[in-house]
Amino acid sequence: MPPESASPPAVARRLLQRVGLEMAFLDLARAGGGSAGTVLAGLVAELNAVGNAAPQAIRDLLTRGGDCTGRLSTADPTAVGTIADWLATWHTWMEEAVTAWERSQPLPPVPPSLEAMPAATPRASDGRPHSQPSAAPSAATAPAASRRLVLDDPASCQDVAVLPHDSDPELVKLFCAESQDLLRDIEQGVLVLEANREDPDTLATVFRAFHTFKGNAAVMKLAELHLLAHEVESLLDAARRGGRSLDRDAIDVILAAADCFARFVDEMARQIEGIGTGRSLSLPVPAIIEAVTTILAAAPAPQAARGQAPEPLPSPRTTVAVEQAAAPPPPPPAPPPGPEPTTPPAPAAPAPATPPAPMTTAGASIRVDTHKLDGLIDLVGELVIAQSMVVQGATSERAADEHLARALGRLRGITSDLQRTAMGLRMVPIRGTFQKMARLVRDTAAELGKDVKLVLEGEETELDRTVIEQIGDPLVHMIRNAIDHGIEQPAAREAAGKPPAGTIRLSAFHQGGFVVIRIADDGRGLDPVKLRRKAIDRGLIDADTVLDDREALELIFAAGFSTAEQVTGLSGRGVGMDVVRRNIDGIRGKIEIDSTVGAGTTFTIFIPLTLAIIEGLLVAIGDQRFVVPTLSVRESLRPLPGDVTTVHGRGELVNVRGRLVPLLRLSQHFGVTPRAATPADGIVVVVEAGQECRGLLVDDLLGKQEVVIKNLGETFTGRRGFAGAAILGDGRVGLILDTNALVRLKPNAAGSAA
Repeated sequence: MPPESASPPAVARRLLQRVGLEMAFLDLARAGGGSAGTVLAGLVAELNAVGNAAPQAIRDLLTRGGDCTGRLSTADPTAVGTIADWLATWHTWMEEAVTAWERSQPLPPVPPSLEAMPAATPRASDGRPHSQPSAAPSAATAPAASRRLVLDDPASCQDVAVLPHDSDPELVKLFCAESQDLLRDIEQGVLVLEANREDPDTLATVFRAFHTFKGNAAVMKLAELHLLAHEVESLLDAARRGGRSLDRDAIDVILAAADCFARFVDEMARQIEGIGTGRSLSLPVPAIIEAVTTILAAAPAPQAARGQAPEPLPSPRTTVAVEQAAAPPPPPPAPPPGPEPTTPPAPAAPAPATPPAPMTTAGASIRVDTHKLDGLIDLVGELVIAQSMVVQGATSERAADEHLARALGRLRGITSDLQRTAMGLRMVPIRGTFQKMARLVRDTAAELGKDVKLVLEGEETELDRTVIEQIGDPLVHMIRNAIDHGIEQPAAREAAGKPPAGTIRLSAFHQGGFVVIRIADDGRGLDPVKLRRKAIDRGLIDADTVLDDREALELIFAAGFSTAEQVTGLSGRGVGMDVVRRNIDGIRGKIEIDSTVGAGTTFTIFIPLTLAIIEGLLVAIGDQRFVVPTLSVRESLRPLPGDVTTVHGRGELVNVRGRLVPLLRLSQHFGVTPRAATPADGIVVVVEAGQECRGLLVDDLLGKQEVVIKNLGETFTGRRGFAGAAILGDGRVGLILDTNALVRLKPNAAGSAA
């Protein structure tokens, strides 16, 4: 399935989803709203850039939203809650307005509460704002614990031009692509150095990455980035030569520089695509350079004696260790680069972690524009459709030509091979997404004062590129929730007989036709009794509703389940989880949850290998054709008259090998006249999603076929049960059933269909 068109409304809608997730993490007890406040301000700035073509009302509210998030950085803790309430109303209106914009419909009226902007400071009893500190301390004099906040202070930033004058678009794209690889190496290397500051191989790798980035910045005439990279390179060079140990302050400054580079590269990539062209970017370059100068000017830390293990880093509020299962050995150190030439060379490929392989070595790679790749996939999909039509046409005419039969068989084989090869081009390892979580764990745990160890497994597991792009935000949210609400404080863990450092295990592996991603923590777990009680208090379920433990755990995915009580430390994890499930449903995935009170919680996500082509079971209902994904089909059977019973409150049930399975009459659910008058005249297709299953009553099975998924468009917006459409071998259009949605239908929803 081709990726969603990057129209301004579609981009704005995706950004608003991310805004909604970040708003769940606004820390109401901190000035600035914590790290989520900084991320939120950046997302709203991106929205402002996308909304240039929006109707005037949306542009006005986007400007107000930018002003409001800008006030977070100067807001008192007592004012953050007021700003958060305003933003919640703003976000709800923006989602409705962007949807109306996308569909060319009238915009909803603007709520009166959005007309007035919230104040960033509370008012004293006499009506005057409380006094504020006259100035923030400089990065050189600020305590280490507050240095990150100082670096984020607008007073310590400077405006940096993003796109050089008369820049070559192809050269800029190459610079951005190579920079992203370099920054990934830098961030992962620095996190390794945080746990083992004397690792010479990793230190050399990070040094080379900064040196390459500096050279590329010089070629692009990016003076500020070139100077910043040079200063950080000096700090790494001092550590590499043994004159300076990378303590906590040095690690924080290096990561702050990497964050600056990442923000710049992301903004440059947007501007070269025509989004916000010409605007500058505010970066804390002076503060970081000042902090590096201060660290280099300080007395060098004592070095460990030869053969003696180095002392651990100064004890911070948290320690984050990242473990990787079956990790490859570190790359050998490279000789230091020679003197810089007067005329910098053209941007080179990122410095490899291992010596470059000969040109004849299998596995060499090239960069391919993603639009060309998507075009190839679309053509392969059309070829699959054409091949199905040719084969079915020849079969229907009972062709007896042996030569034609052999040619069709060969065509089928070549098409299958081409399809597998083309789909393989879209598959990329999930390593990059997983490794980004290491930094997330480090920063979130440090902010909460917790000890957390992240264990990564299955980083080489491959997924469709589009799927990886869409799974990033749900993973971020679930891992943040695991740290915030799952992992206990060190003292509480020791009191419960646990090690003081909590563990989050992030793993990926293949299972059937799915890639399974599992996020497991050893925290406090979820209490089904408390979850049920909170759901009753919020009116999500009735007091007399009977739920087993698994159904109670599913309550965290209900919209509106999150409250301020959970943010203050209760065990629930409902904040934004409805958005997480919606995002996963959008890629035809499914999510399950298991939890044991006091032992931890595990989220398991099942994701299809690709979004473009699936194997489907063709079924007939009346004169209509539907496609059931074969990966969801457990079995099919023709029930006996006595196998179908009706149970009050549960609807119709069919006996499948001694197990009662809810029965859904698709004919009534979709409004189609069936040929089978009773279940005994039709066929029941048992589909499953996770640990739930349902029997779908159809008239007949027509066979299996590989189909190309097509978007349904606006016609089927809001209709549950459909994942897309496909052109069948006879040229007709068949709707692809969304088995995840059908399985989750409640008995009352199915009752009408039953």
